Amino acid sequence: MKRIITLTTDFGLDDYYVGAMKGVILGINPDTQIIDITHSIPKYDVIKAAFTARNIYPYFPKGTIHVVVVDPGVGGKRKPIALHSEQGIFIGPDNGVFSLIYESSKEVRIREIANVEYMLEEMSNTFHGRDIFAPVAAHISLGVDINELGEGIESPVLLDFPEPTITENEIIGEVIYTDSFGNLITNIKGDLIKGYSRIHIDKFIIDSVAGFYQDAGNAELLAIIGSSGFLEISVNQGSASELINDYRVTILK
Repeated sequence: MKRIITLTTDFGLDDYYVGAMKGVILGINPDTQIIDITHSIPKYDVIKAAFTARNIYPYFPKGTIHVVVVDPGVGGKRKPIALHSEQGIFIGPDNGVFSLIYESSKEVRIREIANVEYMLEEMSNTFHGRDIFAPVAAHISLGVDINELGEGIESPVLLDFPEPTITENEIIGEVIYTDSFGNLITNIKGDLIKGYSRIHIDKFIIDSVAGFYQDAGNAELLAIIGSSGFLEISVNQGSASELINDYRVTILK
C-alpha cells in the first residue's frame, strides 16, 4: 500500500512553495500519496496549526506521515523534529505545533532532524519545508526509521494553550479557533458542560446547547458541540465571528 504524506502549511496557494515540497517528495518516492490538508493556516499561527493537526490525524491510517510547516522561527534556533506515535509520524519545527499530539498520544518518540543524508544537498535558511521536512518525509515513506535522523528529544517545546476555569457554578473559557464559516471554537470540551445551561459571550446569552444548526432560526446565534468535541458558538447560515467581539465565554448552571 502506498504511504500517505499529508501537508499542512500557512503557505497559501499563490506561490510555488507547496508545489516545490511536492516535487521534492515525488522525486524521492514517486509512489507516495500526497494529501493536502490545508495551506490556509493564518500566517505564523502555530496554535491554529496545532489544532488542525490534532483534528485530522485520527482519521488517517496508522503510519501516515503528517508534515506540518507553520514556522515563524525558520532558520533560527528552533529544531526540526520528527516524532512517532501509535497513530502516525509527524514532521515539522519544534515550536509547539505538535503540543496536542503529545497530549493525545500514549507513546511518543521524538528525534531531532540532524542527519544531512536525508535533506536536500543545497539548503536555504528560509525554506525548510522544501529542504528538510519534505525530503525527510519522503525518506521515511521509503522505510527510514526516525531513529536514523538524529538524537532523541526529551523536552519538546509546548504551547501554552489556555485551559478553562471550572468552579461549582460556572465555567469560564475562551475562543481559540475561528473556522472559515465564522464558527468560534472554544477551549471548553463538550463533556464538561453537562449540568450547565446558560452561555454568555460578549453581549449575548444563549439559553441551551443545540443539537443541530437548524435548532436555531436562520441567522440566529447558537451554541453547539462541534465535530472537534469542543463547544462552538455559531450562527445558523451565518458567521458568529462577525457578531462577536469579546471572545471570553462563561457558562452558568
